[in-house]
Amino acid sequence: MRKFLFPALLLSVVAIGLLHFFTPGDFVFYHNTYRRLSYFPIVLGGLWFGVRGGLGLAVLSSIAFIPHVLLYVGHGTQAASELTEIVLYLAAGLLVGVISGRQNRLREQYRQLSEKLQSSYARLHEETVQLIEAETRLAAAQKFSALGRLSASLAHEIKNPLASIKGTAEILRDEFPGDHPKREFVDILFKETGRLHDTVEGILRYSKGRPQEREEVLEPLAVVARHVGALLERQLQEKQVRFILPENDAARDLLVESAKFSQILLNLGLNALDAVPAGGHIRLMVEDAATGGWLISLCDDGPGVPDTEKEKIFEPFYSGKKDGTGLGLLISRKIVESYGGSLQVTDRSGGGACFEIRLPEKNGSDLGQTQ
Repeated sequence: MRKFLFPALLLSVVAIGLLHFFTPGDFVFYHNTYRRLSYFPIVLGGLWFGVRGGLGLAVLSSIAFIPHVLLYVGHGTQAASELTEIVLYLAAGLLVGVISGRQNRLREQYRQLSEKLQSSYARLHEETVQLIEAETRLAAAQKFSALGRLSASLAHEIKNPLASIKGTAEILRDEFPGDHPKREFVDILFKETGRLHDTVEGILRYSKGRPQEREEVLEPLAVVARHVGALLERQLQEKQVRFILPENDAARDLLVESAKFSQILLNLGLNALDAVPAGGHIRLMVEDAATGGWLISLCDDGPGVPDTEKEKIFEPFYSGKKDGTGLGLLISRKIVESYGGSLQVTDRSGGGACFEIRLPEKNGSDLGQTQ
């Protein structure tokens, strides 16, 4: 659009010059009107194109005005008045051009300043977000620090009575032969007591700054799933919920750490059990992931997890249950991530929630090796 402005102003100068040329000299009123009209293109040229535009159009207007000036050559005062008009044209073009140029420079300075302010605001906003995140992480770290001290204290207090319970379980196991109908429950008691003992020992070693040293027990995921199903059997029967376990080759081939994956599946199973209505279903599935590795899914037909809470439920101390600690899902995710995997919640087709564990094919703990 700007490239058409100067030609339009130039045409207006030419038109005013032609009006001067073809209008008889004794039509003073018209010539005075044309003379004043010449200031419009000069002023507009100075405003739009600066000093060069203002002076350029002033010069062109003066040239267009010369044929009219020649009519008064030799008329003394009248000729001097017409020549003064040319000087005023040049002065008007120069003055308006200078003022316009100064305003343009100020406008450019303001634009640059505005861009700097916007950049500073964006940087300040980003730094504020980082500061808030750092404060959030610090608050979480302080909570974990307090929790760690409390856990160490509780672990120390639990250790002695736990040893007594474990000794009692050993005595009970000796009382029931392998074919006794109660032997399965005694084995569960003994195994869970041992797992709890290992956890307590791990907490104490961690609080003292010593690494955990114990032999890892690998079992097929199908075996671990059956063990978790036995632990949940009473709650499942009370709520009449069916827990469907995987029996495919993938579940039998995938070897996992028994203690850690029992903890993961137990946390997920208890959450699903709280969510599903009476008579509902919980299904555990294991399959080869399309991108490699393994996909373990625990799905229920409960109300599902709202989109706004799908990440919040993994935050420390966040729980939708009145008596929940808000640590079960966080601990489960941390265990899965220690294997290089991920734990996330998705929507189940048909309603409900699916907690998906994605594991790499192999890692340092031999997770994913087949039999």
